[in-house]
Amino acid sequence: MATSSIAAPRLSTADFTSSVLALKPRVAVFDCDDTLWVGDSGSAFMRWSMETGLFSREMSDWLDARYRGYQRGEVGEIAICGEMVQVYRGLREEELRKAAKTFFLQHEKNIFSEMRALVAALQKLGTEIWAVSSTNDWVVEEGVTRFGIPASRVLAACVHVRDGVISGDLRDVPSDEGKVAALARVGITAPDAVFGNSIHDAAMLAIAKRAFPVNPTPALEEIAARSGWPVYYPEAVAR
Repeated sequence: MATSSIAAPRLSTADFTSSVLALKPRVAVFDCDDTLWVGDSGSAFMRWSMETGLFSREMSDWLDARYRGYQRGEVGEIAICGEMVQVYRGLREEELRKAAKTFFLQHEKNIFSEMRALVAALQKLGTEIWAVSSTNDWVVEEGVTRFGIPASRVLAACVHVRDGVISGDLRDVPSDEGKVAALARVGITAPDAVFGNSIHDAAMLAIAKRAFPVNPTPALEEIAARSGWPVYYPEAVAR
């Protein structure tokens, strides 16, 4: 993708917050990784699972090879995000939820304080908050408890669970246009505000009445510049 000669305008924290709150949004949708907190919690949880022996060495080696293939562009986004959930098949979901809790306790320092404050302010206004992510639902649901977002408002990569045991059968992998489809299934087709950081959020940002790229990747910042979307960088990454 060619680099745009037009830069997207950047918002200060004060301007970003006031712009969002002035909308008085009825529905606001947030991506999670690198939007609500620094880093990709999906790949971090994958590495943590390998290091703690949550799944077998054979499975670890297979997934590591697949992820390296993804980084080289040989494995697609939807495929790898699904496989990073399916590798836990055979384990009890209760075990995964405990693991996700332990994992996120070590990573909650990565939360953007400005985004946590914004979500809290929106909740005071009565805004309906949704979190949409291609990371597994166990980690996302655990992470967004820090924002007061209930599991019932989380749309994340997930598999079917039968009798408390995780299966390898995918239910959903919300990424790219899949995020729009996941929102449509719960009746949200034109959210008032959407927040995301990567090109995989572009389709979701495009359906918003107001799009807010947060900590955008270069590819998303180029789209923001073309679309007239101001961008915002929390202090932790603005430097």
